[in-house]
Amino acid sequence: MRILHLVLAPRLSGAEVLATELALHQRAEDHHVSLTSLLPAHDDFEQLRRQLAQGDVPCRFPLKRHGMAGKLWHLYRVIRIVRPDVIFAHATIPAFYVRALPIATPIVYIMHSATNDFERNLFRRVERILSARARAVVGVSRTNVDDYIATVGPHPHMIVIPNGVDPARFLHDAADEASGGAPQIVQIGRYTAIKNQLQTVRAFAQVIREVPDARLLLCGVIEDPAYHAQVIELVLMLGLTHAVAIEGPRTDVSRMLAQASAFAMPSHSEGHSIGFLEALASGIPVVANTIEPFRFANDFPGVQLVDTDDTAAYASALVAALNQSRVRRELTGLTLKDSADRYLDVARKVVRQGVVF
Repeated sequence: MRILHLVLAPRLSGAEVLATELALHQRAEDHHVSLTSLLPAHDDFEQLRRQLAQGDVPCRFPLKRHGMAGKLWHLYRVIRIVRPDVIFAHATIPAFYVRALPIATPIVYIMHSATNDFERNLFRRVERILSARARAVVGVSRTNVDDYIATVGPHPHMIVIPNGVDPARFLHDAADEASGGAPQIVQIGRYTAIKNQLQTVRAFAQVIREVPDARLLLCGVIEDPAYHAQVIELVLMLGLTHAVAIEGPRTDVSRMLAQASAFAMPSHSEGHSIGFLEALASGIPVVANTIEPFRFANDFPGVQLVDTDDTAAYASALVAALNQSRVRRELTGLTLKDSADRYLDVARKVVRQGVVF
């Protein structure tokens, strides 16, 4: 099968990482797979781009930022070159663009958003116009699907496909990593208010009173520079510069998790976080917010779901996590292979047409 994955901008973020891993997995199974985007690649994507090249997955990214007409023309040209049997459009804006083109190729729209995109009037109106142009609509969580139905309306072919990770990669690094050094809490995620890094810093100010040698590492794409600046300012104000590292995106996530002692995920909202799954796969103790997309992990060993807006409760859970050991978790249904198999099943159904999900 010829498969084209479309993303907004190649970068180290959830939708783009999933598209990359799906593309590599599908190519390894002898499908013809390509990856394209509406915007140029970010510098932090270079390592993944090299992996795609090594895996024989062509990347067809624009070299500069175009206006609306330029984006449509770039995408149309890529489709003419690749001649895909199916297009996976990762996230709302890419799905808008590809469904606006005069093409007959089946399109699968994948909702990755941590929030309901269709609370915005413009997005809701556009989606109602374009909804029928998607042969199937996939949510990475049940919340995505419920939000779509509540704001846009039902689609005849909707399905939930949770994100997946390769557990072997994380267990291998964790087993090989030395356990010495200061206890470290890590949070991975875009710098934006919804990821709630400010609350992690506030909680850490209490953690360090009980665990004086504790360290905090924050890293991720700087999506909101103003919010990123607030995080830096709060660290300075609380006198934590000696104990808190604020970094951009990292490509060595498995090693970073192997070196850390606890993982923090205080997000106000999520789709189905790749970072959360990677932490579960690594066996690291996890402290996360009590939001619906995390509840599937509530009974996993070494996972604490707490109200992270309660600073004292959040800090207490982090201290407890620092005193816990790693555990092996069975991620049945949440592996990369599980996810890739389900996407391939959707592709086969939409190519055959008329198949009920």
